[in-house]
Amino acid sequence: MKFLGEFKEFLARGNVMDLAVAVIVGAAFSAIVNSLVGDLVTPLLSLFVGGIDFNSLYIEIGSGETPAIFAYGTFLQALINFLVISFVIFLMIKAIGVILRRKKEEATPTKTCPFCAQDIPEVAVRCPQCTTILDEGAVPENLR
Repeated sequence: MKFLGEFKEFLARGNVMDLAVAVIVGAAFSAIVNSLVGDLVTPLLSLFVGGIDFNSLYIEIGSGETPAIFAYGTFLQALINFLVISFVIFLMIKAIGVILRRKKEEATPTKTCPFCAQDIPEVAVRCPQCTTILDEGAVPENLR
């Protein structure tokens, strides 16, 4: 019974749930990226290389009924998929970075405390770090 309780506690932890959500979202994202590569990018790339289907490129090594096959086309296709997927992820991370920067810029304007050099909200009359009163006139008499 103790073992089952520990297992239940393990599953209820936030990081396990976060990991489960990440795996599910990753699988869904993988399907989208695979479709992007297979259905859009590869056909366009095929136009530039004369309609070659990379997966059908191979060299037979040996002779007989079942010679060994050196499938370099499949490797090229996997390499192209990797590069395209990496590029798409790079673009997504760049876009998220731009969005986060904009959001940060839209945040509350700050100023620097002249005593402790910490960034504080521009409207602050007392520094939350060092508690120095920055604007005597803005502090009510009973709070000085």
